[in-house]
Amino acid sequence: MNKPLMAKATAVWLVDNTTLSFKQIADFCGMHELEVQGIADGDVAMGVKGFDPVASNQLDPEEIEKGQKNPVYKLKLKHNPAAEGEEKRRGPRYTPLSKRKDRPAAILWLVKFHPELTDAQISRLVGTTKLTIGAIRDRTHWDIQNITPIDPVALGLCRQSELDAAVQKAAHSKNTEVMSDDERRKLVSTESSLAMPDEPRLPSSIAGLENFSLKRDESRAEPELDADSFFNLPEADDAEDEDDEDPRR
Repeated sequence: MNKPLMAKATAVWLVDNTTLSFKQIADFCGMHELEVQGIADGDVAMGVKGFDPVASNQLDPEEIEKGQKNPVYKLKLKHNPAAEGEEKRRGPRYTPLSKRKDRPAAILWLVKFHPELTDAQISRLVGTTKLTIGAIRDRTHWDIQNITPIDPVALGLCRQSELDAAVQKAAHSKNTEVMSDDERRKLVSTESSLAMPDEPRLPSSIAGLENFSLKRDESRAEPELDADSFFNLPEADDAEDEDDEDPRR
């Protein structure tokens, strides 16, 4: 479903002028439910003027009435040719001048609480350069002592859905890099591991050789000797006969 023009301003108007649930407004404007709740609490989109979707011919009043009566009902956006291709954004994210001073605080928050995010992902979320991100990571930024980490969603620099998608993608990529091919082969389900046959203790190529080695050891065993055999010395007569037979004497 296409999103309305000026989605955040439209969400501000719906929060202020209707009793629609946060979920309904989030689905209609293509935002996260927590982001809409932040708008209602005054933490998100501060200073943003509401944009009437009925006056701009994007939403029928009947749709608002149906949504207020049924919290599960999803609002239907009227077809507007001007809204086609709005989400196809090229180049870096544009950050208003009034919010550019908040980017270091958002970068520090992302680096601190989501270290798995790459510099490229942070750059796309906040709309900054990799040089600035590297300086904040290394704590070599000129104003690092005065920077306080603040959620970029609360600052209005990105959407909660975009942040969640980036975190999930970074976590999946990190797990894939850590786990090697051999480890992936070893990871099987519990059912599969229980169904596997028992691994043989010896390789099949040398199976049966253990009996052969035992027989060879038994054949080479030395005869048993008792203590008396060590004290049976030859008699004296036998020793003299051996001396007479010695040609050297």
